[in-house]
Amino acid sequence: MRSFWKEWKQTLQFKADGTSFAYIFVAVLLGTALVTGAYILHNLRPDAELGQPDEKFITASGKCAECHRQETPAIVDQFEHSTHALQAVTCLDCHQPVENQNANDHRGFEITDRVTAANCSSCHENQYTQYLRSRHAAPAWAAVRGSADFTPEQIAHAEKYHPGAVQREPNQLARMEGSAAIASGCSGCHSVGRPNADGSIGDCSHCHTRHDASIAMAREPETCGQCHMGPDHSQLEIFHESRHGALWNAHKDRMNLSVNPDDLTTRDMPIPSCATCHMSGLEGQKVTHDVTERLSWFLFAAVSTKREHYDRGQANMKELCGSCHSSSHTDAFYEQAEAVVLNTNERVQEARQIMDGLYRDGLLTAQPFDEEIEFLYFDYWHYYGRTAKHGAFMGGADFVQWHGNYELLHGLVQLKARARAIRQGR
Repeated sequence: MRSFWKEWKQTLQFKADGTSFAYIFVAVLLGTALVTGAYILHNLRPDAELGQPDEKFITASGKCAECHRQETPAIVDQFEHSTHALQAVTCLDCHQPVENQNANDHRGFEITDRVTAANCSSCHENQYTQYLRSRHAAPAWAAVRGSADFTPEQIAHAEKYHPGAVQREPNQLARMEGSAAIASGCSGCHSVGRPNADGSIGDCSHCHTRHDASIAMAREPETCGQCHMGPDHSQLEIFHESRHGALWNAHKDRMNLSVNPDDLTTRDMPIPSCATCHMSGLEGQKVTHDVTERLSWFLFAAVSTKREHYDRGQANMKELCGSCHSSSHTDAFYEQAEAVVLNTNERVQEARQIMDGLYRDGLLTAQPFDEEIEFLYFDYWHYYGRTAKHGAFMGGADFVQWHGNYELLHGLVQLKARARAIRQGR
């Protein structure tokens, strides 16, 4: 052994005339170190970075990209950064007509004039089936437009899961606000469940965007907040006030929002967004596009009741909570939230009795929203009652109290005073 090391040292000695082996050995040693170091550094890159498609390797080509890079370049760029591009999905894979869709000639290509959920379901059938069971589907459109736009088969399917949510008349308040308000306002959100001419329902791009087809986008609270915000369902504002929202805003940059839903772990998303709690399959749990599967109360109703699947819905959500919280913490949270629901129900029922008495005694007309007290009552349950209940279930203390219960106390005083004035003929 000593002889080996002696010969090795002599080989590495630098001499005036140079020794080629010494140079070769040093070069191999340094090269090996660089390759090993690069491998180690690559594996230390965050998952969020590794999960992004590299635009150097994904470039849209062909006639579609050739024209649209000139006419609408943003959509080409969006597609190039999508998971669809990474999986070699082409423009025609999504834009080709499916059953019951019109085919249009578009510069030599046969495409549909409107991509709908029918096109997406060609590959994502399970997700579409789950979505059809949710309130994001037919019930969302019917809440404004009623049942007129649906086929009998669509109504029957939706009514199995949400009795009375689709077989209904158009929304009276929306009709009074006018067609322009409906087109630019109500439909902007409720079209997530609009029936399509091809027989499908909805448009997946509401949550995933059209050419990005992004899972990450659907996991952003602001994506849900395009609709779930404002005084009648202020979930986005409540989320950002809550501890979940504060943590999300502080740590969002370290999350891997693009990971496959079936593979999502708490390492990818250690802080929940709306999608985490209502849809995701965290740590091997079931993934769903039915956003009602983990709900246990009809919080949007004037007087909230338990859903038909109350026990199952609560168990599903508590399982998700268990990824971060102890069961005792979750049980206590539910107990407090349900106490707020029951308390709010009592207040709304008292207000409803006041209104029922005025209608019964002929002191109010049958025409909706033609008298001031009807607006007071509507705001009472539709704004403040809902806010208190949603705040309780989402951890928004200020929305439970100041935007909820304080307004309920104030509103009841206003209702009683206005009812007395009506009875006294003033």
